[in-house]
Amino acid sequence: MTSKKPQETNSLTFFTPDDEQSLDIPISRNTVSAGFPSPAEDFKQKRISLDKTLVKNKEATFYARVSGQSMVGAGLDDGDLLVIDRSLEGENGKIAVCFLEGEFTVKRLLMEKDSITLMPENKAYKPIRVSKDSNLLIWGIVTYVIKAV
Repeated sequence: MTSKKPQETNSLTFFTPDDEQSLDIPISRNTVSAGFPSPAEDFKQKRISLDKTLVKNKEATFYARVSGQSMVGAGLDDGDLLVIDRSLEGENGKIAVCFLEGEFTVKRLLMEKDSITLMPENKAYKPIRVSKDSNLLIWGIVTYVIKAV
């Protein structure tokens, strides 16, 4: 999976999908056991394109690299690559990239009848209660996270 056109912000670096080239990578037809090993003959190959698998709406999809530790409880670590779909609506409980008061942040949405709170997934960080006077844009919804091991 490749990306192009980086855009830097204070806390996230955004990339757009590069559809000029696609990498079809071999994938096993079977699941890979995390327990006892499987015989090698069970691993017959077919091919997968991560771009085609992870990107549902090319025009509305962006990648962004996580900066910071506020979402570690949700499995989003510093340096992880997020797949973000801007065509999806913000919903209670979803992890969203939000533009608040001129800065991007990644938080879980807590949407109540009369309020929105941006919830971190790390007890060292405080929730951000969004007031009616705040300038909030739910920029996109995180659909996948790509991690390095």
